[in-house]
Amino acid sequence: MSRSAATSDIFTAVADVHRRRILDSLIAGEKAVGTIVDDLSLPQPQVSKHLRVLDDVGLVRCRAEGRRRLYRVEPLRLRPLREWLAQYEQTVNERLDRIDDYLQDLQRQGE
Repeated sequence: MSRSAATSDIFTAVADVHRRRILDSLIAGEKAVGTIVDDLSLPQPQVSKHLRVLDDVGLVRCRAEGRRRLYRVEPLRLRPLREWLAQYEQTVNERLDRIDDYLQDLQRQGE
């Protein structure tokens, strides 16, 4: 996949396991690139490449502190993912409710 394809859409950007692991690493708060490298045990150039993709789609923000670059997650940019997943969550919950109703019916029949 070309870098331009990955940077055009957050769904494509988070499709990569390394980028998801970076987001997981940043969920606790802002971190320097070196800390992310240590967390993931990946080479620094690879982490930087993935951070650039995440930054390009707005999922992370970078700020300079001297020579260090600190990254943090931009939670509002996750909204399209959350909205897409919400459709499936509603369907799953409805199915679980039907299963619960069915189990309660079976329990009443057994009494």
